[in-house]
Amino acid sequence: MIPVTKSFLPPIEEYQAFVQRAYNKQWLTNRGELVIELEEKLKEYLSINNIIITNNGTVPLQIALKLLAKNGEVITTPFSYVATTSAILWENCTPVFVDIHPEYLTIDETKIEAAITPKTTAILATHVFGNPCNIEAIEAIAQKHQLKVIYDAAHCFGVTYKGASIFSYGDVSTCSFHATKLFHTAEGGAMFSNDKALQHQLFYSHNFGHNGPLDFHGLGINGKISELQAAMGLAVFPYLENIIDKRKKIVDTYNQLLLGKNLQLLKLRENTEWNYSYYPVILDTEATLLNLMEKLSKHAVHPRRYFYPSLSNLHFLAAGSAMPIAASIASRVLCLPLYHNLDLSMVETIASLV
Repeated sequence: MIPVTKSFLPPIEEYQAFVQRAYNKQWLTNRGELVIELEEKLKEYLSINNIIITNNGTVPLQIALKLLAKNGEVITTPFSYVATTSAILWENCTPVFVDIHPEYLTIDETKIEAAITPKTTAILATHVFGNPCNIEAIEAIAQKHQLKVIYDAAHCFGVTYKGASIFSYGDVSTCSFHATKLFHTAEGGAMFSNDKALQHQLFYSHNFGHNGPLDFHGLGINGKISELQAAMGLAVFPYLENIIDKRKKIVDTYNQLLLGKNLQLLKLRENTEWNYSYYPVILDTEATLLNLMEKLSKHAVHPRRYFYPSLSNLHFLAAGSAMPIAASIASRVLCLPLYHNLDLSMVETIASLV
């Protein structure tokens, strides 16, 4: 069976060696030496100054919304994973959807201002499939209207925009280290901010609000990552360049075989150094997509409808404005298999079936 993705698993003995360190210290959580070591390695690799790694990729969104959105309206995209919208609702904020760009698939920045009301407090935009939003335009709008900007950069490990880490942009940027991601800690995530005061708030908010063992800075929850998760990240870390190189070869092969066919491929924003995180193809109709899925399934190939449905159509949301581009793309987009050890001969087979 060929799934849409597979977790990269480092040699078990290398993972066990890191776990043994945690056993020797008898320190399994509460920011032990493995967590600290992993954060330092990631800061150097990503060329960033601040990182807080967390127990998953959704908690950073929730913390950022708690601190910045203040129970207000949050302008967001309907084309993202459900966690983006769920986090807004979970923090007692109101999602206000804005349609997407038909080629970049990120939020359409030209439509944001029309959605702003006196209740708007923040913009939560997703860098879709690792493809950056129009950062400059969003920043200008946010400054003009005194809004906070949160980026869901779950797909963006290693992505740079204009020579800087994608995590350098926005008031807060978040990432996922889920097992299916390019870099992972089995389950985990991270949050980033260049504002020192805000970074301090993010930090204590993910650690119950603690200021030492007996005092508290303020309200917090448990967003800490364990030493066992950090051990996985440390074991995966040395293989990053190899993982990215192999994924690039797979993407290049798909591109060579599918470019110019009756498909729409992802258009990367200018000045982006991409991470080869996903390979979406957009078919002409939903019927074509369903036919293709059936054909691939007969050959034990299992792509994924990612993202489907358009989040503005979730049954637990009040009806809002129509999002025709997001609805259309969501009904026709399919992510083809892409993972580090997918054989190029199988990529050729998949492409021929497509």
